[in-house]
Amino acid sequence: MASATDTGRQATAAPAAGPPAIELRGISKSFGAVQANRDISIRVRPGTIHGIVGENGAGKSTLMSILYGFYRADAGEILIDGRPTEIPDSQAAIRAGIGMVFQHFKLVPNFSVLENVILGAEDGALLRPSLAKARKTLADLARDYDLDVDPEALVEELSVGHQQRVEILKALYRHADILILDEPTGVLTPDEADHLFRILRGLKAQGKTILLITHKLREIMEITDEVSVMRRGEIVATVTTAKTSPEQLAELMVGRKVLLHVPKGSAHPGREVLRIEDLRVTDAQGVARLKGVSLTIRAGEILGIAGVAGNGQSELLQVLGGFARGRVSGTIAVDGQQIPAAGKGATGQTRRQIGIAHVPEDRHHLGLILDFTAWENVAFGYQAAPDYQAHGLFMDNDAILRDTRGKMDRFDVRPPDPMLPAKSFSGGNQQKIVLAREIERNPVLLLVGQPTRGVDIGAIEFIHRRIVALRDAGAAVLLVSVELDEILSLSDRIAVMFDGQIMGERLPAETNERELGLLMAGVASTAGAA
Repeated sequence: MASATDTGRQATAAPAAGPPAIELRGISKSFGAVQANRDISIRVRPGTIHGIVGENGAGKSTLMSILYGFYRADAGEILIDGRPTEIPDSQAAIRAGIGMVFQHFKLVPNFSVLENVILGAEDGALLRPSLAKARKTLADLARDYDLDVDPEALVEELSVGHQQRVEILKALYRHADILILDEPTGVLTPDEADHLFRILRGLKAQGKTILLITHKLREIMEITDEVSVMRRGEIVATVTTAKTSPEQLAELMVGRKVLLHVPKGSAHPGREVLRIEDLRVTDAQGVARLKGVSLTIRAGEILGIAGVAGNGQSELLQVLGGFARGRVSGTIAVDGQQIPAAGKGATGQTRRQIGIAHVPEDRHHLGLILDFTAWENVAFGYQAAPDYQAHGLFMDNDAILRDTRGKMDRFDVRPPDPMLPAKSFSGGNQQKIVLAREIERNPVLLLVGQPTRGVDIGAIEFIHRRIVALRDAGAAVLLVSVELDEILSLSDRIAVMFDGQIMGERLPAETNERELGLLMAGVASTAGAA
């Protein structure tokens, strides 16, 4: 990766001298008592890729929303190409030459690429002339910036990577010289991410200025020229990327040293804990979501499931967790005991009784009841456990409160107040509540989906340590994550899913991101790691 980075930098001419493409001076923004941005000043040189990193809640999204006109700053000034510029709304941002590619694309699925590109930028009431002009402009942009997309294709038929190209084309069609990209690789395969980086280098070579918001420090190191670090609503540092390191950036983000890769000894697999054979799921619309999945996990090992979101991983967790949707067939055995895949007896409670714990992908809808207190959520699903029962038919609330306080202390949940509703905690602390509830029941099998989604980098280190500790204590762990770094760091074996099937299985030491990326894209590989 270092060579690719160096090549990209050497191939680009030095940025033109003159005023910054973007200058923010003293930007502040509050939402009630919450100070989201505090006296922020940034200078972004023209023709560069400038990274913005920070933990959740650091104020990155608020700052970019001010630059794109979604919010108005309470104080401060925006200069574009050295000129003070008022940006009261997104139309003003577009007129100022700013385009934004959102993490969740703003496209009309049943419109063509061409229709999406010109939507809101038509030349008058007659659509035909607008389409003809746009078709020619789109062809020129696609050629100049390596953004090849069929203009007549329906957006809903495109891959996620091609949809992202449409978003970039939309911005360029509106004459954007400054592009803001918000977590652009979150839904891309490694090959698609590499192609995006080639596009960004091409845009930079043409003199475009790019602001890249990402939590992936590897990407910051690979593609950016400079990076600004935000913490608690303030800029704590702006550094030249070539003169920093992921470890230094992580420390600046968190305010302390952070282990980016948790130490993990070799696995010592024991008995077979989970066996799945020919698992199939068809949803209510008749679409096959799982197509004959078979796998095993042994005690004392972590099996990572890699794949782009939407390829059956969610359905696999739903079936194993006891809340499958649609028609389900196949067999599941835990410690040799057959459990129903669906229908009567397939409830989560049955699974908890035999030692299955589940940290769901979507903590807000499946892991927590946000309006309930922390202590009520800790009891969620375990309310019938003997240690939570008083005499008779009632729960022992005092016992649950004591247990919750202990869990909050051991899992460093902040603030450590069991009486607060779950919605009052940050995303990382919400995730710790769910993990504490499930892990401290000493399960024989832990199902964990996207364990660090929306979690601060400091909490990621803590969560990874707990998952590894559970493995070392003899549990079997099924880990589903769209983050390949996480899969490679934590897994003892890796299975890759594409279109509801297992495309292949690899050992982390014998593969790499490129091979896994090909499998994630549905390209079977028999040659092993490159």
